[in-house]
Order: sequence, then C-alpha cells, then structure tokens
Amino acid sequence: MWMVSPPVGIFQYTKKLFLSRPVGRAQALEFVRKNAANALSMANLIVGLSSILSSLNRQYHCSCWLLLVGFLLDLADGAVARQLNACSALGAKLDDFADFTSFGLATALLLQPRGMLDGLLAIAYVLAVFARLCFFSSGIPFTYRGLPCPYASSLLASTFLLTGGHITLLRIAAIAMVLFMVDRGFYPHDKVLESQCWKKVIYAGGIVAVLFSPTTVAPIYYLAWSASYILLPFAIWSCKA
Repeated sequence: MWMVSPPVGIFQYTKKLFLSRPVGRAQALEFVRKNAANALSMANLIVGLSSILSSLNRQYHCSCWLLLVGFLLDLADGAVARQLNACSALGAKLDDFADFTSFGLATALLLQPRGMLDGLLAIAYVLAVFARLCFFSSGIPFTYRGLPCPYASSLLASTFLLTGGHITLLRIAAIAMVLFMVDRGFYPHDKVLESQCWKKVIYAGGIVAVLFSPTTVAPIYYLAWSASYILLPFAIWSCKA
C-alpha cells in the first residue's frame, strides 16, 4: 500500500505565512505611521482642487465650505506628522503644494476677477501665498514669519459666506490679507492639536460647525477664530498662552 505524503511546499508556505504575519503587521503599521500626515496633505490637495472646480463652475458657496474643510485638514496634518515623528522632506513639499493649491489658487478665485484690476489683485494674492510658503522663515522655533495663509483663506471664505459674496468687502479683506502675509511680522505656532485643551475644543468646534451647524453659524465661528489669530496672535494663540 502506497503512502502519499503531503507536499513539503504546503507546510513551508503555511509556516512562512504564519511567521510573516507579525512582520507584515509591523510593516503595515510603519507604513501608516510614515504616511498618515501625507494622506491628510493629499486630502487637502484634493479639497483645494475641488474648490477650484467649484469656483470655475460659479459654485462659490461650495468652494468656501471646501476651503474651511481644507483649513481643518492643514491644522491636522502637521500635528499628526510631529506626533508620529514622521516629518520628511517629501511630506513638507506635499504640504506646501496642497497649501498653495487650497489657500492660494482656490482662495484667489473667490475674488471673481473679471477685469484687469481684479485680475491683478488675484495674482497678487497668489504671489503673496507663494512668497509666504517659499521664502519666509523666521529662524525662531515655533514662530512663523508672515501670516500663515490658511488663516487668510479661512477669513476670506467665512467673509464670503457671511456677506453673500459681497465683492467689494471681499476684495478689501483680500488686500488686507496680502499685506499681513508679506509684512514679515511674527506669528506664533498655534499648535491647536498639541497644546492646551481649550485649543483642541476650538478645533473640535470647527468640525462640528462645518458638519452640523446652521449655515450662518459656521462662518461666524471661523471668522472669529481667524480674526483672533490675525489680530491677537501672541496674546491668545501662542503655544505658551
């Protein structure tokens, strides 16, 4: 009587599968750790591109809501990268590109340029964001030089929603934001998700305002949030405040 032995390859494959599971799990966790912040930056980039498409289709209110979502994503990706010790040159470039798309190009389209002067203002706004992202460095830990562009974008988006797209007020606000971004003044690293509990409550309130609050409440919330950082940066939003 012949005895048929199981193929050796099956045992080896099964053994390799069970032994490699912890290694595969560790590799998966490491991949998530390294790319969690990049995923948030990519989401911010997609939100910015969607906002651009909305503005090109004259759906400016939708564009404003997307910019407020991008504001929240931008605050989160830096915190995630630092907490997971996953900061990298690639992540920084991706974050800057996402910021330029959302808070530069997409925000400038809210100005609805139709003439030469309007177009020049939109170009000036985009260039101010570009200069702020590429050339301004304070050299001081936890301190920005020039107003961070997400706050300028949040203020413009909330102003658009509150005023129903009043172009004159919006352009005045845009001129003011350009001046704040290029004046090379110092602004604190607010560390909304990494410092005091009340800042985390403000961030959580921002999420609730976007998802659940009436359409008039969220713009007021974000306008107050952005204006307080722009006008009283160190008195309120310093990481030591």
